[in-house]
Amino acid sequence: MGSSDDQLSEPDRIRQVYRHWLDGDRSAEYAWHRPDIMEQAAAQWRVAGSMLARTVGTDLSHARVLDVGCGSGGFLRQLVNWGADPALLLGTEYQPERLDCARQRSAPGIRWHLGDLDVIADASIDLACANTVFSSIIDQQARARLAQAMWRTLVPGGWCMVFDFRYNNPRNRNVRRVTRAELALYWPGVGQRYRTLLLAPPIARRLVRAPRLLGDMLTALAPALRSHFVFMIQKPH
Repeated sequence: MGSSDDQLSEPDRIRQVYRHWLDGDRSAEYAWHRPDIMEQAAAQWRVAGSMLARTVGTDLSHARVLDVGCGSGGFLRQLVNWGADPALLLGTEYQPERLDCARQRSAPGIRWHLGDLDVIADASIDLACANTVFSSIIDQQARARLAQAMWRTLVPGGWCMVFDFRYNNPRNRNVRRVTRAELALYWPGVGQRYRTLLLAPPIARRLVRAPRLLGDMLTALAPALRSHFVFMIQKPH
């Protein structure tokens, strides 16, 4: 980035990147009705749901959940569909426009916070989530600080869950992959779970008119082509 970008704090840089993204109408590439986007969402819910059932449990009605960088609230809405109590859910976000969307589209009772995790004073969260958040943070120290803040919010025995990119995107300098080695450094917990998923978007877009079986076979038989991961780790009791 240029020298002016270098002077921005990491939160301000992320806000600027998002504004440019909206101004360029890049959101059309992620429209909900696109077949590749629908497939990605379904795959994410399958893997995330399976891992949650094996960790937090199948009854989410008592789970206190924090969604960091919640965007327009899609993940928290999915948790409500799976039985979570809206009153026990909290989403934080840097972009006020996205929080406005979240409030409009989501169940009453969910709490929304514009800003950092200092809104949580003590360890009171059972599940802290971050969906494609860490890859948007370029600064390594800022990543580590967020990881520590998420860990601090968890009760003993609570779980951290991350969904993010395995690879860098050469066309987008504003994101950076999250390695498994980084995850191990950030959270010194127990019971680690790591699953890769999703056919890399450039390939998925090319196959959008091909038979679905072809994409499924590539995803299953060529793990190196999976672009994302879901990672979970438990805070020791």
